[in-house]
Amino acid sequence: MSITLRQLRYFQALARQRHFGQAAAQVAVSQPALSAQIRLLEDALGGPLVDRALTGLPLTPLGRAVLPHAEAVLAKLRALEDTARDANGAGLELSVGIIPTVAPYLTPHLLPLVRAQGGSVTIREAVTDTLLAELREGVIDAAILAAPVPPDMGQAEPLFEDRFLLALPPEPLAPDLGPVARPEQIPADSLLLLDEGHCLGDQTLSACGLRRDARRRRFGAASLVTLAHLVASGQGATLLPEIAAATDGRGMRLSRFAAPEPGRTIALVRAGHGAAPAWFTTLAGYVREAAALIPRLPL
Repeated sequence: MSITLRQLRYFQALARQRHFGQAAAQVAVSQPALSAQIRLLEDALGGPLVDRALTGLPLTPLGRAVLPHAEAVLAKLRALEDTARDANGAGLELSVGIIPTVAPYLTPHLLPLVRAQGGSVTIREAVTDTLLAELREGVIDAAILAAPVPPDMGQAEPLFEDRFLLALPPEPLAPDLGPVARPEQIPADSLLLLDEGHCLGDQTLSACGLRRDARRRRFGAASLVTLAHLVASGQGATLLPEIAAATDGRGMRLSRFAAPEPGRTIALVRAGHGAAPAWFTTLAGYVREAAALIPRLPL
């Protein structure tokens, strides 16, 4: 019997996603490559792990028995990797996921700080759900997300607060929205959002006391840059994170909301519980230092 860690990772991804294509995307391989490794694992174990004839790819009895062992092995491997990183000190190498509404503003300051200490960080930019899945699978070491995160995810260390600003088109394009001191005063039909999957869109809706209704939205932007251009062209209003204002806030009117200002907490997240490994604490310090270097507009 020859079983590899790759096969266990692929099986764990398949058990969570219950879809070959989605599992392959999660571990960043092609679907045929994942399917081939699952077949090899099944050959080694003596039977199928998922029932391919049924919708939803349920685990077979063998699959249900094997999954806890696979997860335990992968968890032990992560613990071993953490120990090795701690022993290596500042010269560690990490893979870090960052959500798209943070990455463009934080990364240019974070990478030089890490390199200056002899370290190396590979950045993976993706939406929250993708990064959480990759954390569970051990594809990335840590993720920089907007809190809160699922309580069973692992450890989340708050890094910095990012307030939301009111972004309106310039005069004379600005629609007559009336006085806007609180997010909930923005008319629903004037509010522009990021597409589903971006947590900032959901946070915007929550701050404005609204629920997502695709039939009512005229635009669903895939990036903050697109959203900023829509606002600047007079298409509506939005909530813009303060860390994005200096870069993407040109051509629009920005102002603060009345206290208490809406915002989000940016956190560093890792899989696993217990005492934080040294690399996690070190990385959190780098991120806080990098966040302090992001330019803010004087508003």
